[in-house]
Amino acid sequence: MAGDVGRCKLDHMSLHPSLQPIFDTVLHRNPGESEFHQAVQEVLHSLGPVVDKHPEYLELSMFERLCEPERQIIFRVPWIDEQGVVHINRAFRVEFNSSLGPYKGGLRFHPSVNLGIVKFLGFEQIFKNSITGLPIGGGKGGSDFDPKGRTDLEIMRFCQSFMLELYRHIGEYRDVPAGDIGVGGREIGYMFGQYKRITNQYEAGVLTGKGLSYGGSMVRTEATGYGLVYFLKDMLGAAKKTLDGRSVVISGSGNVAVYAAEKVEAFGGRVIALSDSGGFIHDPDGIDLEIVKQIKFVDRGRISEYVTRRGGRATYHEGGNVWRLEADVALPCATQNELDEDDAKSLVAGGVIAVAEGANMPCTPGAVKVFSEAGVLFAPGKAANAGGVATSALEMQQNASRDAWHFDFTEARLAEIMGDVHDSCAAAADEYGSPGDYVAGANIAGFIRVSEAMLAQGVV
Repeated sequence: MAGDVGRCKLDHMSLHPSLQPIFDTVLHRNPGESEFHQAVQEVLHSLGPVVDKHPEYLELSMFERLCEPERQIIFRVPWIDEQGVVHINRAFRVEFNSSLGPYKGGLRFHPSVNLGIVKFLGFEQIFKNSITGLPIGGGKGGSDFDPKGRTDLEIMRFCQSFMLELYRHIGEYRDVPAGDIGVGGREIGYMFGQYKRITNQYEAGVLTGKGLSYGGSMVRTEATGYGLVYFLKDMLGAAKKTLDGRSVVISGSGNVAVYAAEKVEAFGGRVIALSDSGGFIHDPDGIDLEIVKQIKFVDRGRISEYVTRRGGRATYHEGGNVWRLEADVALPCATQNELDEDDAKSLVAGGVIAVAEGANMPCTPGAVKVFSEAGVLFAPGKAANAGGVATSALEMQQNASRDAWHFDFTEARLAEIMGDVHDSCAAAADEYGSPGDYVAGANIAGFIRVSEAMLAQGVV
């Protein structure tokens, strides 16, 4: 897995001359935030043709304004474990841009969380939310709290303490958090209960990813994974290819990975690998998803347990690299910068025809370059994994109207939105001289929509 962001950055000289000073300022004002730098550089790299066609964006400092969050909140979270030991964690909420609507983006609980990680995620969220066409701005948050190995009681105590500060900054018309790594339905439930207790009001739209019994949306659990495969299917279709009969490797084994695998199977593909932080499983006969769901969602176990329960030709590779397997399609669904240049070369040598990002920025710039030069279809996360936030926005609609939609209707809306996302990315890439480049298309389409809104609202 890749962790060295610095060695795989895009060449600074590849930026438009008018954008290079802007990126230099971002580096100077945000020292040490390598993931944020990487995310900003990737977007700026795509926007050269936009500068040439719309010099007014440069004249009105649109790029600088988008690179600076509207608000950054840092606070401590004290809590007591079951042995009576007091712990202090650090937490963040970066409210990046509200031009299109209330800030919208998940909360991540993981030891790696810091301000730079949250800013990178929030910056990506601006463009992701923009290209959905829905009225939501971009933000992100989280804490360096590690829920792994903690009891339900300890997690509840942490979530309640976390909300004691966060509640001041959120609301259905202000900022609407959701889940992310380490934050699922359990954590959202604890936070929603504490928010209700503090504010003495039942504001269902303040959080998304809620349980179905108290305002949650059908398909929300499946949405990111399903949406990823809908985008993949459309991307393959535009190239006159299908998923039918294709072998697929997927990193991760959480909601995104598992439900992406489920939808791959529905479209005729065969998932042969999943992973977690310990290693990966390889099942050439096709992963049995019911076994995986039991292990990960019911027993909260490790993916290695799959081999014992499955039998047959399934194998477990402790500490192994899932990207060294041969497959037609790769779906990185674990974390940022997990697939590097060497991994990309291995996948290309193994015959990969398409890569779609289920996680946020899981492919390093070097990997993306390898895929591009090899003619591999590539879908960036800000477009391909937009199904999660799109369905969160649908949950907000249902909460606002005191309504509940059934599963099939909500999934149909998800499929429609992902089709629109694909088409808008493809159209923007065509219009600005990069046909078939979904990275450029996603960045340009997202940038133009949010910039037009910012221009209409003045310098605020």
